[in-house]
Amino acid sequence: MGESFSSQVVWKIIELTACENQSAFKPTGVILAGGFARYPILVGVRCVRLVNRLMPPWMIRIALRIYASYARLRHRRAPETLASIDEFIARRTEPDRQAMLHRYGLILTSNAADTARRCNLPVFHLAGFVDPVVPWPFVQPWLRRNCPGYRASRVIFNADHNVLGTAPQKSAQQVLQWISEHERAQL
Repeated sequence: MGESFSSQVVWKIIELTACENQSAFKPTGVILAGGFARYPILVGVRCVRLVNRLMPPWMIRIALRIYASYARLRHRRAPETLASIDEFIARRTEPDRQAMLHRYGLILTSNAADTARRCNLPVFHLAGFVDPVVPWPFVQPWLRRNCPGYRASRVIFNADHNVLGTAPQKSAQQVLQWISEHERAQL
C-alpha cells in the first residue's frame, strides 16, 4: 500500500520484484491511497513549488492559521484528526519547507507509468472526495485505461487527500474487502 507520494515507492518495489526472480518478497497486489503512477498535473506541481519558494515566512504562518481553522471545522467529528492538527502546524518548519520543495522536484521527475502499464498484479485505488493534492478524477481513468492489473477504485465522500487518516474505518473496511475478494479469487 502506498499513500500519496509513497505510491512511487510502491511502484519501484513492484518494478524491482518483477525483475529480480530471486527476491524473497513477492507482492500480491497494489493499493494506492491517494496515489498515482505519474502525477496527473505537472504544471500544478511547478506552480505550487514556485509559490512555496517565494512565499515569505510570515505569509506561510498566516496560511497555516487559516488552514488550521478550516481543518478544525472540517474534522470536527474526527477526534483523531483534530488531535493532530496542532502537531501538523508545529512541524511546518523551514527544514520541512525545504523537504517539501525537494519533494516537488522528485514528483516532477518520477514516472512509474511504464511499470504500471506492465503491472498484472491487482491494483486498487482509494481516494478522498476532496483531494486537491492528487485529483482522483485524473488518476482513476488513467489507471483504468493503462494498467492491466487495475481492478477497482473507491472514492470516500467525507475524506480528503489523507484518506487513510480522514476516513480510517471506511478505508480499512474497503482495503479488507479488496484483500478478501482477491484471496477468494485465488482459491
